[in-house]
Amino acid sequence: MSAATHLEQMAEIEIQKDDKAYEEERGGGGGGGLATRPACEPQPSGDPRDRSNPYYDVARHRMLQVIGDDNYGRKLIVFSSCCMPPVHQLDHQRLLEYLKDTLDQYVEMDYTVVYFHYGLRSSNKPSLRWLRKAYGEFDRKYKKNLKALYVVHPTNFIRVVWNIFKPFISYKFGKKLTYVNYLSELREHLNYQQLIIPLDVLRHDERLRAAQKVGPAPSAKTPPPRPPLPTQQFGVSLRYIREKNQQAVIPLVMSQTVSYLTEHGLKTEGIFRRSVRVQLIKDIQKLYNLGKPVSFQELGGVHVAAVILKTFLRELPEPLLTFGPYQRVLDLVGEEERRGPRSWSSLRVATCKQIVESLPEHNYAVLKYLITFLHTVGAADANCDANRDAGANCDANAKCGANQVSQDSLVNRMSASNLACVLGVNLLWPPQGSVGLAALVPINIFTEILVEHRHAVFR
Repeated sequence: MSAATHLEQMAEIEIQKDDKAYEEERGGGGGGGLATRPACEPQPSGDPRDRSNPYYDVARHRMLQVIGDDNYGRKLIVFSSCCMPPVHQLDHQRLLEYLKDTLDQYVEMDYTVVYFHYGLRSSNKPSLRWLRKAYGEFDRKYKKNLKALYVVHPTNFIRVVWNIFKPFISYKFGKKLTYVNYLSELREHLNYQQLIIPLDVLRHDERLRAAQKVGPAPSAKTPPPRPPLPTQQFGVSLRYIREKNQQAVIPLVMSQTVSYLTEHGLKTEGIFRRSVRVQLIKDIQKLYNLGKPVSFQELGGVHVAAVILKTFLRELPEPLLTFGPYQRVLDLVGEEERRGPRSWSSLRVATCKQIVESLPEHNYAVLKYLITFLHTVGAADANCDANRDAGANCDANAKCGANQVSQDSLVNRMSASNLACVLGVNLLWPPQGSVGLAALVPINIFTEILVEHRHAVFR
Protein backbone atom coordinates (compact mmCIF):
# COMPACT_ATOMS: atom_id res chain seq x y z
CA MET A 1 0.00 0.00 0.00
CA SER A 2 1.40 3.36 -1.03
CA ALA A 3 1.78 6.21 1.44
CA ALA A 4 -0.80 8.24 -0.51
CA THR A 5 -3.37 5.43 -0.37
CA HIS A 6 -2.74 5.01 3.34
CA LEU A 7 -3.34 8.74 3.95
CA GLU A 8 -6.56 8.63 1.94
CA GLN A 9 -7.81 5.74 4.08
CA MET A 10 -6.86 7.69 7.19
CA ALA A 11 -8.83 10.67 5.86
CA GLU A 12 -11.93 8.50 5.49
CA ILE A 13 -11.51 7.17 9.03
CA GLU A 14 -11.16 10.70 10.41
CA ILE A 15 -14.20 12.05 8.55
CA GLN A 16 -16.25 9.16 9.98
CA LYS A 17 -15.09 10.21 13.44
CA ASP A 18 -16.21 13.75 12.64
CA ASP A 19 -19.58 12.37 11.50
CA LYS A 20 -20.05 10.66 14.85
CA ALA A 21 -19.09 13.75 16.82
CA TYR A 22 -21.40 15.88 14.67
CA GLU A 23 -24.37 13.57 15.27
CA GLU A 24 -23.70 13.49 19.00
CA GLU A 25 -23.71 17.30 19.14
CA ARG A 26 -26.91 17.56 17.12
CA GLY A 27 -28.91 15.16 19.26
CA GLY A 28 -27.03 15.09 22.51
CA GLY A 29 -29.24 15.47 25.51
CA GLY A 30 -32.42 17.47 25.90
CA GLY A 31 -32.45 20.87 24.27
CA GLY A 32 -28.68 21.19 24.25
CA GLY A 33 -28.12 19.59 20.85
CA LEU A 34 -27.57 21.53 17.70
CA ALA A 35 -30.35 22.25 15.29
CA THR A 36 -31.32 19.38 12.97
CA ARG A 37 -30.67 21.63 10.00
CA PRO A 38 -27.41 23.61 10.02
CA ALA A 39 -28.03 27.20 11.00
CA CYS A 40 -26.34 28.79 8.01
CA GLU A 41 -28.67 31.70 7.40
CA PRO A 42 -26.58 34.90 7.30
CA GLN A 43 -27.69 38.34 8.26
CA PRO A 44 -30.44 39.80 6.06
CA SER A 45 -27.87 42.02 4.37
CA GLY A 46 -26.30 38.96 2.79
CA ASP A 47 -29.54 37.49 1.44
CA PRO A 48 -29.27 36.73 -2.29
CA ARG A 49 -32.48 38.38 -3.41
CA ASP A 50 -32.55 37.43 -7.09
CA ARG A 51 -32.47 34.22 -9.07
CA SER A 52 -30.77 35.86 -12.05
CA ASN A 53 -27.34 35.20 -10.55
CA PRO A 54 -25.72 32.75 -13.01
CA TYR A 55 -24.57 30.71 -10.00
CA TYR A 56 -27.79 30.96 -8.03
CA ASP A 57 -27.98 27.15 -7.68
CA VAL A 58 -24.75 27.31 -5.65
CA ALA A 59 -24.95 30.81 -4.14
CA ARG A 60 -28.36 30.16 -2.57
CA HIS A 61 -26.73 27.85 -0.02
CA ARG A 62 -24.75 30.83 1.32
CA MET A 63 -21.50 28.94 1.81
CA LEU A 64 -19.44 31.93 0.69
CA GLN A 65 -19.42 35.47 2.05
CA VAL A 66 -17.26 38.48 1.21
CA ILE A 67 -17.47 40.86 4.14
CA GLY A 68 -15.16 43.81 3.93
CA ASP A 69 -11.59 44.09 5.18
CA ASP A 70 -9.60 42.44 7.95
CA ASN A 71 -7.33 44.28 10.40
CA TYR A 72 -4.64 44.50 7.74
CA GLY A 73 -6.86 46.15 5.13
CA ARG A 74 -7.29 42.94 3.14
CA LYS A 75 -10.56 41.79 1.62
CA LEU A 76 -12.09 39.08 3.83
CA ILE A 77 -13.67 35.96 2.28
CA VAL A 78 -15.46 33.41 4.47
CA PHE A 79 -16.41 29.82 3.58
CA SER A 80 -18.71 27.83 5.91
CA SER A 81 -18.70 24.04 5.52
CA CYS A 82 -21.86 23.58 7.56
CA CYS A 83 -23.80 25.35 4.81
CA MET A 84 -22.80 22.80 2.19
CA PRO A 85 -25.72 20.56 1.17
CA PRO A 86 -25.36 16.79 0.62
CA VAL A 87 -23.23 15.88 -2.37
CA HIS A 88 -26.22 14.74 -4.43
CA GLN A 89 -27.75 18.22 -4.09
CA LEU A 90 -24.70 20.18 -5.25
CA ASP A 91 -22.82 20.12 -8.52
CA HIS A 92 -19.22 20.41 -7.35
CA GLN A 93 -18.00 21.51 -10.76
CA ARG A 94 -20.44 24.43 -10.47
CA LEU A 95 -19.13 25.07 -6.96
CA LEU A 96 -15.59 25.31 -8.31
CA GLU A 97 -16.69 27.70 -11.06
CA TYR A 98 -18.58 29.82 -8.50
CA LEU A 99 -15.56 30.01 -6.20
CA LYS A 100 -13.32 31.10 -9.07
CA ASP A 101 -15.86 33.61 -10.35
CA THR A 102 -16.10 35.19 -6.89
CA LEU A 103 -12.37 35.21 -6.24
CA ASP A 104 -11.69 36.69 -9.67
CA GLN A 105 -13.15 39.95 -8.35
CA TYR A 106 -10.56 40.16 -5.57
CA VAL A 107 -7.39 38.26 -6.49
CA GLU A 108 -5.74 41.39 -7.89
CA MET A 109 -5.59 42.75 -4.33
CA ASP A 110 -4.43 41.22 -1.06
CA TYR A 111 -7.13 39.05 0.52
CA THR A 112 -7.73 36.75 3.48
CA VAL A 113 -9.77 33.54 3.65
CA VAL A 114 -11.51 32.21 6.77
CA TYR A 115 -12.65 28.59 6.51
CA PHE A 116 -15.16 27.33 9.09
CA HIS A 117 -14.53 23.58 9.04
CA TYR A 118 -17.27 22.52 11.43
CA GLY A 119 -20.13 20.80 9.62
CA LEU A 120 -18.08 19.06 6.95
CA ARG A 121 -19.04 15.39 7.00
CA SER A 122 -19.23 12.35 4.74
CA SER A 123 -22.59 13.37 3.33
CA ASN A 124 -21.46 16.78 2.03
CA LYS A 125 -17.69 16.36 1.65
CA PRO A 126 -16.25 16.83 -1.85
CA SER A 127 -14.09 13.95 -3.03
CA LEU A 128 -10.32 14.07 -2.69
CA ARG A 129 -10.19 13.91 -6.48
CA TRP A 130 -12.24 17.11 -6.64
CA LEU A 131 -9.99 18.77 -4.05
CA ARG A 132 -6.93 17.92 -6.14
CA LYS A 133 -8.58 19.37 -9.22
CA ALA A 134 -9.63 22.51 -7.35
CA TYR A 135 -6.12 23.05 -5.99
CA GLY A 136 -4.73 22.68 -9.49
CA GLU A 137 -7.18 25.19 -10.98
CA PHE A 138 -6.43 27.78 -8.33
CA ASP A 139 -3.20 28.78 -10.01
CA ARG A 140 -0.65 31.41 -9.04
CA LYS A 141 -3.11 34.22 -9.79
CA TYR A 142 -5.23 33.11 -6.82
CA LYS A 143 -2.40 32.08 -4.51
CA LYS A 144 -0.09 35.07 -4.91
CA ASN A 145 -2.24 37.67 -3.12
CA LEU A 146 -3.79 35.28 -0.61
CA LYS A 147 -2.03 36.55 2.49
CA ALA A 148 -3.64 34.39 5.18
CA LEU A 149 -5.81 31.26 5.39
CA TYR A 150 -7.46 30.70 8.79
CA VAL A 151 -8.87 27.21 9.32
CA VAL A 152 -11.31 27.42 12.24
CA HIS A 153 -12.05 24.35 14.40
CA PRO A 154 -9.70 22.00 12.53
CA THR A 155 -10.01 18.25 13.10
CA ASN A 156 -7.61 15.42 12.35
CA PHE A 157 -9.29 15.10 8.96
CA ILE A 158 -7.94 18.51 7.98
CA ARG A 159 -4.44 17.58 9.12
CA VAL A 160 -4.49 14.31 7.17
CA VAL A 161 -5.72 16.07 4.01
CA TRP A 162 -2.97 18.66 4.44
CA ASN A 163 -0.41 15.83 4.51
CA ILE A 164 -1.92 14.38 1.33
CA PHE A 165 -1.46 17.69 -0.45
CA LYS A 166 1.85 18.58 1.18
CA PRO A 167 4.01 17.32 -1.73
CA PHE A 168 2.21 19.80 -4.04
CA ILE A 169 2.13 22.80 -1.68
CA SER A 170 4.97 25.27 -1.67
CA TYR A 171 6.67 26.22 1.57
CA LYS A 172 5.67 29.84 1.01
CA PHE A 173 2.00 28.94 0.64
CA GLY A 174 2.15 26.65 3.67
CA LYS A 175 3.24 29.58 5.85
CA LYS A 176 -0.06 31.31 5.10
CA LEU A 177 -2.05 28.62 6.93
CA THR A 178 -3.11 29.22 10.54
CA TYR A 179 -5.17 26.77 12.60
CA VAL A 180 -7.68 28.52 14.86
CA ASN A 181 -9.03 26.36 17.69
CA TYR A 182 -11.51 28.88 19.10
CA LEU A 183 -13.38 31.76 17.53
CA SER A 184 -11.93 34.20 20.04
CA GLU A 185 -8.49 33.70 18.48
CA LEU A 186 -9.76 35.35 15.28
CA ARG A 187 -10.02 38.67 17.12
CA GLU A 188 -6.26 39.04 16.92
CA HIS A 189 -6.50 39.24 13.13
CA LEU A 190 -10.03 40.28 12.14
CA ASN A 191 -12.88 42.55 13.04
CA TYR A 192 -14.78 39.77 14.82
CA GLN A 193 -18.06 41.66 14.86
CA GLN A 194 -17.88 41.88 11.09
CA LEU A 195 -17.90 38.11 10.59
CA ILE A 196 -21.00 36.25 9.47
CA ILE A 197 -20.75 33.08 11.60
CA PRO A 198 -23.35 30.31 11.26
CA LEU A 199 -25.22 29.58 14.46
CA ASP A 200 -24.03 25.96 14.49
CA VAL A 201 -20.41 27.15 14.44
CA LEU A 202 -21.05 29.48 17.38
CA ARG A 203 -22.67 26.67 19.38
CA HIS A 204 -19.88 24.25 18.49
CA ASP A 205 -17.33 26.76 19.73
CA GLU A 206 -19.19 27.09 23.04
CA ARG A 207 -19.17 23.30 23.46
CA LEU A 208 -15.47 23.07 22.70
CA ARG A 209 -14.66 25.76 25.25
CA ALA A 210 -16.81 24.08 27.85
CA ALA A 211 -15.28 20.65 27.19
CA GLN A 212 -11.75 22.03 27.42
CA LYS A 213 -12.67 24.24 30.40
CA VAL A 214 -11.38 27.26 28.51
CA GLY A 215 -14.11 29.44 29.91
CA PRO A 216 -16.57 31.65 28.05
CA ALA A 217 -15.42 33.60 25.07
CA PRO A 218 -14.47 37.19 25.85
CA SER A 219 -16.94 39.87 24.89
CA ALA A 220 -16.98 40.60 21.16
CA LYS A 221 -17.25 44.29 21.82
CA THR A 222 -14.36 46.31 23.16
CA PRO A 223 -15.82 49.47 24.63
CA PRO A 224 -14.20 52.65 23.32
CA PRO A 225 -12.47 54.95 25.78
CA ARG A 226 -14.90 57.08 27.76
CA PRO A 227 -14.71 59.88 26.96
CA PRO A 228 -12.59 59.86 23.79
CA LEU A 229 -9.55 62.09 23.66
CA PRO A 230 -10.12 65.62 22.33
CA THR A 231 -7.66 64.76 19.55
CA GLN A 232 -9.30 61.38 18.79
CA GLN A 233 -9.57 60.65 15.05
CA PHE A 234 -10.40 56.95 14.77
CA GLY A 235 -13.61 55.33 15.98
CA VAL A 236 -15.46 58.59 16.64
CA SER A 237 -18.13 60.35 14.61
CA LEU A 238 -17.55 62.99 11.94
CA ARG A 239 -19.46 65.40 14.13
CA TYR A 240 -17.12 64.78 17.09
CA ILE A 241 -14.03 65.30 14.93
CA ARG A 242 -15.41 68.53 13.52
CA GLU A 243 -16.35 69.93 16.94
CA LYS A 244 -12.86 69.19 18.30
CA ASN A 245 -11.02 70.54 15.26
CA GLN A 246 -12.26 74.11 14.96
CA GLN A 247 -15.17 73.13 12.71
CA ALA A 248 -12.86 71.76 9.99
CA VAL A 249 -15.10 70.06 7.43
CA ILE A 250 -12.62 67.42 6.25
CA PRO A 251 -11.19 65.18 9.00
CA LEU A 252 -7.44 65.45 9.46
CA VAL A 253 -6.78 61.80 8.58
CA MET A 254 -8.63 62.18 5.29
CA SER A 255 -7.04 65.47 4.30
CA GLN A 256 -3.51 64.23 5.04
CA THR A 257 -3.87 60.81 3.38
CA VAL A 258 -5.60 62.25 0.31
CA SER A 259 -3.00 65.01 -0.03
CA TYR A 260 -0.15 62.52 0.28
CA LEU A 261 -1.69 60.06 -2.17
CA THR A 262 -2.47 62.82 -4.67
CA GLU A 263 1.14 63.94 -4.60
CA HIS A 264 2.87 60.56 -4.43
CA GLY A 265 0.41 57.77 -5.23
CA LEU A 266 -1.42 58.41 -8.51
CA LYS A 267 1.15 56.44 -10.49
CA THR A 268 1.51 53.63 -7.94
CA GLU A 269 0.26 50.32 -9.31
CA GLY A 270 -2.37 48.68 -7.14
CA ILE A 271 -2.99 51.67 -4.89
CA PHE A 272 -5.60 50.59 -2.26
CA ARG A 273 -4.99 46.92 -3.08
CA ARG A 274 -2.01 46.23 -0.81
CA SER A 275 -2.05 45.55 2.92
CA VAL A 276 0.41 46.55 5.66
CA ARG A 277 1.41 45.21 9.06
CA VAL A 278 -1.37 45.53 11.62
CA GLN A 279 1.01 46.86 14.28
CA LEU A 280 2.02 49.69 11.97
CA ILE A 281 -1.65 50.57 11.49
CA LYS A 282 -2.14 50.65 15.26
CA ASP A 283 0.95 52.79 15.75
CA ILE A 284 -0.25 55.36 13.20
CA GLN A 285 -3.74 55.39 14.70
CA LYS A 286 -2.22 56.07 18.09
CA LEU A 287 -0.20 58.98 16.70
CA TYR A 288 -3.32 60.53 15.18
CA ASN A 289 -5.43 59.95 18.29
CA LEU A 290 -2.79 61.63 20.45
CA GLY A 291 -2.60 64.60 18.09
CA LYS A 292 0.99 63.87 17.06
CA PRO A 293 2.40 64.43 13.55
CA VAL A 294 2.40 61.58 11.03
CA SER A 295 4.90 61.31 8.16
CA PHE A 296 3.85 58.71 5.61
CA GLN A 297 7.12 59.21 3.77
CA GLU A 298 8.92 57.85 6.84
CA LEU A 299 6.32 55.22 7.79
CA GLY A 300 6.07 53.28 4.55
CA GLY A 301 4.72 55.51 1.83
CA VAL A 302 1.76 55.18 -0.50
CA HIS A 303 0.31 51.81 0.50
CA VAL A 304 0.41 52.74 4.20
CA ALA A 305 -1.47 56.00 3.54
CA ALA A 306 -4.04 54.14 1.44
CA VAL A 307 -4.69 51.57 4.17
CA ILE A 308 -4.98 54.30 6.83
CA LEU A 309 -7.61 56.08 4.71
CA LYS A 310 -9.63 52.86 4.35
CA THR A 311 -9.22 52.11 8.05
CA PHE A 312 -10.49 55.57 9.02
CA LEU A 313 -13.62 55.12 6.90
CA ARG A 314 -14.19 51.58 8.14
CA GLU A 315 -13.96 52.56 11.83
CA LEU A 316 -16.51 55.37 11.70
CA PRO A 317 -19.36 54.52 14.10
CA GLU A 318 -21.77 55.23 11.23
CA PRO A 319 -20.73 54.84 7.58
CA LEU A 320 -19.88 57.95 5.60
CA LEU A 321 -23.05 57.40 3.56
CA THR A 322 -24.98 56.91 6.86
CA PHE A 323 -27.33 53.96 7.44
CA GLY A 324 -30.30 55.61 5.75
CA PRO A 325 -29.55 54.90 2.06
CA TYR A 326 -28.55 51.25 2.55
CA GLN A 327 -31.73 49.65 1.24
CA ARG A 328 -32.08 52.19 -1.57
CA VAL A 329 -28.61 51.30 -2.78
CA LEU A 330 -29.44 47.58 -2.67
CA ASP A 331 -32.54 48.29 -4.74
CA LEU A 332 -30.52 50.23 -7.30
CA VAL A 333 -29.80 47.16 -9.41
CA GLY A 334 -32.81 45.37 -10.87
CA GLU A 335 -32.88 41.72 -11.81
CA GLU A 336 -32.83 42.36 -15.54
CA GLU A 337 -29.86 44.72 -15.16
CA ARG A 338 -27.78 42.14 -13.29
CA ARG A 339 -27.95 39.75 -16.23
CA GLY A 340 -26.24 41.91 -18.81
CA PRO A 341 -23.28 44.29 -18.99
CA ARG A 342 -23.46 47.41 -16.87
CA SER A 343 -24.79 50.52 -18.53
CA TRP A 344 -24.90 53.77 -16.63
CA SER A 345 -28.31 55.05 -17.69
CA SER A 346 -29.23 58.64 -16.95
CA LEU A 347 -31.99 57.32 -14.65
CA ARG A 348 -29.53 55.33 -12.60
CA VAL A 349 -27.15 58.27 -12.29
CA ALA A 350 -30.08 60.47 -11.29
CA THR A 351 -31.05 57.96 -8.59
CA CYS A 352 -27.51 58.01 -7.21
CA LYS A 353 -27.61 61.79 -7.21
CA GLN A 354 -30.86 61.74 -5.19
CA ILE A 355 -29.36 59.33 -2.67
CA VAL A 356 -26.25 61.47 -2.23
CA GLU A 357 -28.24 64.70 -1.92
CA SER A 358 -30.31 63.15 0.88
CA LEU A 359 -27.20 62.95 3.08
CA PRO A 360 -26.54 65.38 5.92
CA GLU A 361 -24.60 68.40 4.73
CA HIS A 362 -21.37 67.41 6.48
CA ASN A 363 -21.43 63.84 5.16
CA TYR A 364 -22.15 65.17 1.69
CA ALA A 365 -19.12 67.48 1.81
CA VAL A 366 -16.77 64.76 3.05
CA LEU A 367 -18.08 62.25 0.49
CA LYS A 368 -17.64 64.77 -2.32
CA TYR A 369 -14.06 65.39 -1.21
CA LEU A 370 -13.30 61.66 -1.21
CA ILE A 371 -15.01 60.91 -4.54
CA THR A 372 -13.27 63.85 -6.20
CA PHE A 373 -9.96 62.30 -5.20
CA LEU A 374 -10.99 58.80 -6.33
CA HIS A 375 -12.20 60.27 -9.62
CA THR A 376 -8.65 61.56 -10.14
CA VAL A 377 -7.15 58.15 -9.30
CA GLY A 378 -9.30 56.02 -11.57
CA ALA A 379 -11.54 55.82 -14.62
CA ALA A 380 -9.36 56.56 -17.63
CA ASP A 381 -11.66 59.06 -19.30
CA ALA A 382 -14.06 59.61 -16.42
CA ASN A 383 -13.65 63.37 -16.52
CA CYS A 384 -14.72 63.50 -20.14
CA ASP A 385 -17.69 61.22 -19.45
CA ALA A 386 -18.74 63.35 -16.50
CA ASN A 387 -18.46 66.56 -18.51
CA ARG A 388 -20.57 65.06 -21.27
CA ASP A 389 -23.16 64.12 -18.64
CA ALA A 390 -23.21 67.76 -17.60
CA GLY A 391 -23.57 68.91 -21.20
CA ALA A 392 -20.03 70.23 -21.58
CA ASN A 393 -17.78 69.84 -24.60
CA CYS A 394 -14.55 67.95 -24.04
CA ASP A 395 -12.12 68.52 -26.87
CA ALA A 396 -8.36 68.44 -27.03
CA ASN A 397 -8.15 71.86 -25.42
CA ALA A 398 -10.62 71.17 -22.61
CA LYS A 399 -9.27 71.53 -19.09
CA CYS A 400 -10.89 68.38 -17.73
CA GLY A 401 -7.58 66.64 -17.12
CA ALA A 402 -8.69 63.53 -19.02
CA ASN A 403 -5.28 62.85 -20.57
CA GLN A 404 -3.54 62.93 -17.18
CA VAL A 405 -6.21 60.76 -15.57
CA SER A 406 -5.99 58.30 -18.44
CA GLN A 407 -2.24 58.04 -18.05
CA ASP A 408 -2.51 57.59 -14.28
CA SER A 409 -5.16 54.85 -14.46
CA LEU A 410 -3.15 52.96 -17.08
CA VAL A 411 -0.21 52.98 -14.67
CA ASN A 412 -1.99 52.41 -11.33
CA ARG A 413 -4.50 49.95 -12.87
CA MET A 414 -7.28 51.31 -10.66
CA SER A 415 -10.32 52.02 -12.79
CA ALA A 416 -13.56 53.28 -11.28
CA SER A 417 -14.74 49.67 -11.11
CA ASN A 418 -11.61 48.53 -9.27
CA LEU A 419 -11.80 51.42 -6.83
CA ALA A 420 -15.45 50.62 -6.12
CA CYS A 421 -14.58 47.00 -5.44
CA VAL A 422 -11.91 48.03 -2.92
CA LEU A 423 -13.64 50.95 -1.22
CA GLY A 424 -17.39 50.40 -1.58
CA VAL A 425 -17.81 48.37 1.63
CA ASN A 426 -15.97 51.10 3.54
CA LEU A 427 -18.57 53.69 2.57
CA LEU A 428 -21.81 51.83 3.33
CA TRP A 429 -22.92 48.96 5.57
CA PRO A 430 -26.17 47.95 7.30
CA PRO A 431 -27.19 49.09 10.81
CA GLN A 432 -26.91 45.48 12.00
CA GLY A 433 -24.75 42.66 10.75
CA SER A 434 -22.25 42.79 7.92
CA VAL A 435 -22.33 43.37 4.18
CA GLY A 436 -23.05 40.01 2.58
CA LEU A 437 -21.84 38.79 -0.80
CA ALA A 438 -25.11 39.61 -2.60
CA ALA A 439 -25.08 43.17 -1.26
CA LEU A 440 -21.60 43.80 -2.65
CA VAL A 441 -22.88 43.98 -6.23
CA PRO A 442 -25.20 46.99 -5.79
CA ILE A 443 -22.81 48.70 -3.36
CA ASN A 444 -19.93 48.39 -5.81
CA ILE A 445 -22.06 49.58 -8.73
CA PHE A 446 -23.30 52.54 -6.71
CA THR A 447 -19.73 53.48 -5.75
CA GLU A 448 -18.55 53.08 -9.34
CA ILE A 449 -21.25 55.45 -10.54
CA LEU A 450 -20.18 58.04 -7.95
CA VAL A 451 -16.57 57.85 -9.11
CA GLU A 452 -17.20 57.68 -12.83
CA HIS A 453 -19.95 60.32 -12.88
CA ARG A 454 -18.61 62.56 -10.16
CA HIS A 455 -19.51 65.80 -11.99
CA ALA A 456 -23.08 64.67 -12.67
CA VAL A 457 -23.75 63.36 -9.16
CA PHE A 458 -22.29 66.19 -7.07
CA ARG A 459 -23.21 69.85 -7.16
